[in-house]
Amino acid sequence: MKDTNSLANHFLIAMPNLADANFARSVTLICEHSEEGAMGVVINRRMDLHLGEIFEQLGIETNPESHADTAVYFGGPVQNNRGFVLHEPLGNWESTLSVTDRFGVSTSRDILEAIAENRGPEKFMVALGYAGWGAGQLEREIAENSWLSGPASREIIFNLPAEQRWKAAAELVGVDLTTLSGEAGHA
Repeated sequence: MKDTNSLANHFLIAMPNLADANFARSVTLICEHSEEGAMGVVINRRMDLHLGEIFEQLGIETNPESHADTAVYFGGPVQNNRGFVLHEPLGNWESTLSVTDRFGVSTSRDILEAIAENRGPEKFMVALGYAGWGAGQLEREIAENSWLSGPASREIIFNLPAEQRWKAAAELVGVDLTTLSGEAGHA
């Protein structure tokens, strides 16, 4: 797949008619997209879990500024026992996928330890699990009117409350989701 066709660093915004419980009213940041498929992290589904609980489960020592009260998100239904940290700046972590030259997703313990010690990235969001699509699957779902796509915004990911991200992501591409029909138009 040519880079010009890649949806990496784009939001997938669930259309109002998407009924899948994992993705209804969701916004997913696409981190990687190629001919083999796509990988992303849902950014607007808070879990009833906080980072302090993750630190405790992993035996990571914390200090008073450890971000223990920071919400953890449901990143998607695949490997939902594995942590994914969206962060800026990129830094030099053991396992990082660069989404852009300033922003990435890391899966290694060292970034969590740094966050617990208050020496982690300036901006971050922790999610459990990810969303994945096989070859051609995401393109089919977009053609079926399940998703709207548009450029990602770090402002939405890191600065907006989770409950505002779905609407704000759609507004980035000039769409008011409350006015959309669930029917796909085909000539």
